Amino acid sequence: MSTAVAPVTRPGQVLADLLPASRVRDAALVLGGAALTGLAAQIAVPVPGSPVPVTGQTFAALLVGTTLGAGRGFASLAVYALAGLAGVPWFAQGASGVSVSFGYILGMMLATLAVGALARRGADRSMPRMAGTMLLGEAIIYAVGVPYLAFAADMSASAAIAAGLTPFLIGDALKAALAMGLLPTTWKLVNR
Repeated sequence: MSTAVAPVTRPGQVLADLLPASRVRDAALVLGGAALTGLAAQIAVPVPGSPVPVTGQTFAALLVGTTLGAGRGFASLAVYALAGLAGVPWFAQGASGVSVSFGYILGMMLATLAVGALARRGADRSMPRMAGTMLLGEAIIYAVGVPYLAFAADMSASAAIAAGLTPFLIGDALKAALAMGLLPTTWKLVNR
């Protein structure tokens, strides 16, 4: 007869903390988070009239932040950004280097800090708190990405909002709803 031992969960943990601790684990998680974000960026749908496509990138970045925590999440997005700047073609639609949408990547880096810190405080363990966490993360991404877009593309603020925010709100609400169900459910399964 085999008995399964459930992981012991404590306040202040994120999902990645349930894996045995080591530097190798942390390095693998950081690189895995960067790779996940790069893969998700390839799920891209062009938006008519906007230089910014709808991608899975923001969802992946926020998922990385909440599951890995602030430090490892930020490190993952920093590796993602630096590798993309160095020529790895894993930004949206296989791009690399600096573009008019690079501000969204900078915003994702900051968002991982916020959502990771909130996840450490248990925000990823209930649906309402997870919804708030995801919406805050999205707001941070737009707070950096839209002004950067306006500057880099020489757009007015209203044009940047119309091209870089408004077309994405419904998709972001769907991404938040997905995370809202995914992470709290995962914690419930872990705690069984």
